[in-house]
Amino acid sequence: MHEQIETEGAPRPIGPYSQAIRAGGFVFVSGQIALDPATGTVTGNDAACQTRQVMKNLSAILEAAGSGLDKVVKTTIYLTDLEDFAEVNRTYGEWMGDVRPARATVQVSRLPRDVKVEIEAVALD
Repeated sequence: MHEQIETEGAPRPIGPYSQAIRAGGFVFVSGQIALDPATGTVTGNDAACQTRQVMKNLSAILEAAGSGLDKVVKTTIYLTDLEDFAEVNRTYGEWMGDVRPARATVQVSRLPRDVKVEIEAVALD
């Protein structure tokens, strides 16, 4: 059995998926891009600014699920340019603090709305 998680604190899905699903003691958060939930527009032109918005979105969804960034066990970061890795890593680290979840970072050819970064997460419930 699973439960769909929704919050106004993060962008509405732009396709046939949920912001997150709670199942089996975990919260699975769909990939988040740098969309401002109030306006639906992309926030920032650089990777650091976009990563900050992505982390705000992830945090809001996890909060709505009764979880949090401190309970994240796995993330996947998608970048359109690995040259942005250091900038994204630094900003991601500011949000994650001492939490060191498992992580993969991969370069992709393109992301929705032509953003530079997308992050998905799995957290403990």
